[in-house]
Amino acid sequence: MQKNDVIELEITDMSVGGEGIGKFGGMTFFVKDALIGDVIRARVLKLKKSYGYGRLEEILQPSETRVEPPCPLHRRCGGCQIQAMAPEAQLMFKAQKVRGNLIRLGGFAADFIAEIMEPIVGMEEPYRYRNKAQFPIGTDKEGNPVAGFYAARTHSIIPVEDCLLGVEENRSVLAAVLAYMREHHVSAYDETTGKGLMRHVLIRYGFSTGELMVCLIINGKKLPAEECLVERLSAIRGMKSITVNVNQEKTNVILGKETMCIWGEPYITDCIHLLECGDGHFTRTDTSVKFWISPQSFYQVNPVQTEKLYSLALEYAGLTGNETVWDLYCGIGTISLFLAKRAGKVYGVEVVEQAVADARRNAALNGITNAEFFVGKAEEVLPRFYADTVTVKNEGTMGESNCPTKMRRESGRQAAQDMAHPDVIVVDPPRKGCDRACLDTMIKMQPERIVYVSCDSATLARDLRVLVDGGYELRRARAVDQFGQTVHVETIVLIQKKNS
Repeated sequence: MQKNDVIELEITDMSVGGEGIGKFGGMTFFVKDALIGDVIRARVLKLKKSYGYGRLEEILQPSETRVEPPCPLHRRCGGCQIQAMAPEAQLMFKAQKVRGNLIRLGGFAADFIAEIMEPIVGMEEPYRYRNKAQFPIGTDKEGNPVAGFYAARTHSIIPVEDCLLGVEENRSVLAAVLAYMREHHVSAYDETTGKGLMRHVLIRYGFSTGELMVCLIINGKKLPAEECLVERLSAIRGMKSITVNVNQEKTNVILGKETMCIWGEPYITDCIHLLECGDGHFTRTDTSVKFWISPQSFYQVNPVQTEKLYSLALEYAGLTGNETVWDLYCGIGTISLFLAKRAGKVYGVEVVEQAVADARRNAALNGITNAEFFVGKAEEVLPRFYADTVTVKNEGTMGESNCPTKMRRESGRQAAQDMAHPDVIVVDPPRKGCDRACLDTMIKMQPERIVYVSCDSATLARDLRVLVDGGYELRRARAVDQFGQTVHVETIVLIQKKNS
């Protein structure tokens, strides 16, 4: 077998990345855009010792789960890996992905996972759900500016006028920016040379408020004819914020460190409502939390599903009104402020200083006084704080170097003890999961319950094994489909201290 050979495959499985898996001549092949049940012809792209990669050339017999995708660019664009799969099949694939990781990587028995895992939470409308979009700017073969998304595994821009996962307002924003660039001869950034001005257009939308934000990321200090662009953008319905972010580094990180508001406010607002979760249904309550969102804010991209996810987190936490809660990797306080509605005291930790400032501001915006936020890495803040508190308990004096200022005072000793032994810890880490030092400290703090929200069930499974081996047991698990048409899925689990 050689590269560029054409082979016939029956797809019998799918990888966690969404590639179809089939076997030929004793070798396993991974083929993008192929679904379980497809019989296909594929061209061999790469060969390893026992596996290879192929490109879908022809579907000889389509899978029963295959549907006609509404987006004509779904195969070229790297955004929607499984848009050709029926919605029900997508949910089955994602639930199985979580289940498989818990069994294979977490070492849990299949029967046990079947017993504690609850039905996946799907979307009523799996399109137009994203409240955030980041469009790279480039040029076509004729030199005209284009906006779109990167093709799969490349940095080649596929022009996209209207992504069906994003809100319809994105189309008007992109049209205004590209028209301005053509009219005023504004160059697009070139990653190869590091030259050109316009790098990205970041758009955020408040689903509950209808407020719109545009942030223009530029390789320079100022936009030419800025007032002309502002005139075009400010005329779009719902526009509240237009900002410019300066990024002159040769990097694939989108946002730079400096952001300037050139029209309107430097933020938009949105609300997340608390839902009652019962009998598999979600009912909206009158309780909500309002958020100020800046270009840099981490805020879940699917607000409809976020209400379900965070309401489940609150239900899993089992709060009665008196508990002390830590929220690790708290971002702008989205989960923290939900928890504060039902807890005695909530402490949030986040490494991004601007996010902590946003969290404090959001607490004030909602009149929440029982939430406090600290800047730092959870894996550093939590162990350091716990060690300082143990020193206080053993020696009767409060260390001056590492404890928060308020904890140094004699009157703060009881509060410090409550913080060191919380009732509940909630974690929502990045894709890499929790640091081992953070997990070990959580075990030492001995909370009654740990609620773990994860965007990667593989690292979740790894971390659960550490917690379970440390004296906890897995009680509940549920997948939540935050990202329709993609392979990504959120998972929420409840871990309870044994014999509790």
